[in-house]
Amino acid sequence: MRKNSPDIRLIVGIVLAHVLMYFTFEDKSIFWYIFSATMLFLISFAIISIELDHQETFTQNLLWGTLSGVFLYGIFWLGYTGLSFIGLSITEPVAKLYSYYGAKNIWQYLLLIFLFAPGEEIFWRGFVQKRVMNYTNGFLAVGISSILFASVQFYSGSWALVLAALIAGLYWGTIYLWKRSIVLLITSHIIFSLLLFVFFPLV
Repeated sequence: MRKNSPDIRLIVGIVLAHVLMYFTFEDKSIFWYIFSATMLFLISFAIISIELDHQETFTQNLLWGTLSGVFLYGIFWLGYTGLSFIGLSITEPVAKLYSYYGAKNIWQYLLLIFLFAPGEEIFWRGFVQKRVMNYTNGFLAVGISSILFASVQFYSGSWALVLAALIAGLYWGTIYLWKRSIVLLITSHIIFSLLLFVFFPLV
């Protein structure tokens, strides 16, 4: 059933995400501290605002989450390698992203896995996309929520991060539309992050 009245909580959540992400990217030297606080706040906001979906079993979440995380990494690797192969290298902007926002010590890797990955899925898919789906059909909701997810990355000043967020948002949003399991998405996001930032960085 589609709602006719505005979703005030959704609007407030999106505005808060923009304000918090603006300050998150404002000073790169304290990025990890501010982003941690931002994620904790957005997770709390989402959890008190909506019931999270868990429609798959533990085994299914683990299997589909692992496979989808590996597959998304493959998409990013193929895109990066393919662009370099045809002479459209994006090595410099990607290298800057790793330099500015890549984990450099154990506590940052732990935050990446146990806070940032779950936090983004809980807020952007479990809260934002789920509520957008009350107003429009599933695939349009995926597109809208993915654009919203990418929009907060503009404050980073990196078009590469905006594009990456849009692609990842469309990918995870489609999986959420299909499987309706936040645990699956968190697993997928963790596997993707481990491959991208720990085991096989692009640069």
